Amino acid sequence: MRKQLVTALVIFTTWAVAAPAADLSIGLGANVTTIDPHAINLTPNNNIAEQIFDPLVRRDAGLRPLPGLAESWHMVDELTWEFRLRKGVRFHDGSALTAADVLFSLDRPKWLSSVPGASVGVLTYTQAITEKIVVDPHTIRLRTAAPYPYLPDDLMGVMIVSRTAAKDKHGPDFDSPKVTQGTGPLHFERFLSGDRIVLKRNDNYWGTKSPWQTVIFRLIPDDPTRLATLLAGAVDLIENIPTGDHAKLRTHKNISVFTATSNRMVHLQLDSNRDKSPFVTDAAGKPLDRNPLKDVRVRRAISMAINRQAMVDRVMDGMGKPAGQMMPDGFVAANPNLRPEPYDPEGAKKLLTEAGYRDGFGLTLHAPNDRLVKGTQIVQAIAQMLAHVGIAAKVETMPYSIYIKRAQKLDFSAVIQSWGAINEATIPLRFVAITFNSSKGLGAFNFGRYSNPKADTLYEQALVTMDSARREKLLQQATEVVINDYGIIPLHFQVNTWAARKPLQYEPRSDERTYAHAVRPGK
Repeated sequence: MRKQLVTALVIFTTWAVAAPAADLSIGLGANVTTIDPHAINLTPNNNIAEQIFDPLVRRDAGLRPLPGLAESWHMVDELTWEFRLRKGVRFHDGSALTAADVLFSLDRPKWLSSVPGASVGVLTYTQAITEKIVVDPHTIRLRTAAPYPYLPDDLMGVMIVSRTAAKDKHGPDFDSPKVTQGTGPLHFERFLSGDRIVLKRNDNYWGTKSPWQTVIFRLIPDDPTRLATLLAGAVDLIENIPTGDHAKLRTHKNISVFTATSNRMVHLQLDSNRDKSPFVTDAAGKPLDRNPLKDVRVRRAISMAINRQAMVDRVMDGMGKPAGQMMPDGFVAANPNLRPEPYDPEGAKKLLTEAGYRDGFGLTLHAPNDRLVKGTQIVQAIAQMLAHVGIAAKVETMPYSIYIKRAQKLDFSAVIQSWGAINEATIPLRFVAITFNSSKGLGAFNFGRYSNPKADTLYEQALVTMDSARREKLLQQATEVVINDYGIIPLHFQVNTWAARKPLQYEPRSDERTYAHAVRPGK
């Protein structure tokens, strides 16, 4: 297949460059599971939802907050935030946006959590709100039990839906344009699961209108197929360029490449909670009565056995950066004391012997095969590295739609997972490292059920600290506790990539979003 792709690069050097057109076709690198914007909090889902719906607060390509449906916001007192809504905004069906729609949307995640069989992914973003007050049709006040400086940031993750259209609806109901009523730059027309999503331009959009009349998002998780589709001219832009083809594409006369350092931390999560774990065995393959992953020495040994730089260089073709914490350098609350774990297989063997596993043990690694850049190859490389220190690691991968359901049921002992921050460490801490608490929306993706009271306390203190310097220090300390306890094992940060037919232009984003309205015809 690699030879075929290189050949394709040569064959298609003669096709005409793209001209400005009314339609745009985009190849996405991961499947979208639902159009319901409050259901499953995953980047591919959010990417689509944020083009149909608007939040109160948006963020730019550098993740700085921007006015969304709220044209302004401020603190009335230390427990109260006031948001002023834009006037004249309408949903796609022509109905006017009011404060009642905003309150309905903020209440909806809690309602979803009580609906049998419904999924809810954004409840954590609304948990701090204790009271909602309508001052007038275009002004709301949100109160919290304690000072909460993160509320505007949290509200970036809550899309505003039409109260009339979405009342008592959830999940598959949003496959209907009648239910999927937003205020975003594109309106929903059709969702063919596993195939494509069709959106149309909202000519009455309150902000900068999309240059494209019709946008087709094609769901193409297979890397070679996605690239071949671009080269064949069947799509105009793709995300997640296959890493081995990145350098070649940069020299292609009819293709432009755009990159940005990602805020997505790919990491290993281990079952550090249960006395017995389903996919841990002794060296002979017999289930163990004692879970070695509960021992911090074993978790550290696993981390030391992984050669992160080699994985980035050889598996990812240099399109990544070894990670030692939850945030890349330059982000708020990145901890200067934390660096990627040095590769030390001999030290790993000594720790395993010290922990009572001189002969090693067996472990199955589970991962999605359609979610991460080089996801399958990454988990296979880790398995080989663990084998060198005596851990007989097996690999099992599956589509993300299957993986996530099983991971949420804690079916696994070790998983390759990822999380992208908004602009600092609060979000990855909250979702993957803080003690699981469904009622508070904490630890929703903490599939190893790691728990450290010290980290929890530091995190909780940060949430109510108004002084930004003090808050950043608390987040750095909480991160250091988690990393030094090997609650999660950071692997690398991805590099986000896009390729487009010339003269199309795209502003690359660290949050991985592929926005159709941000694709410009160029000159």
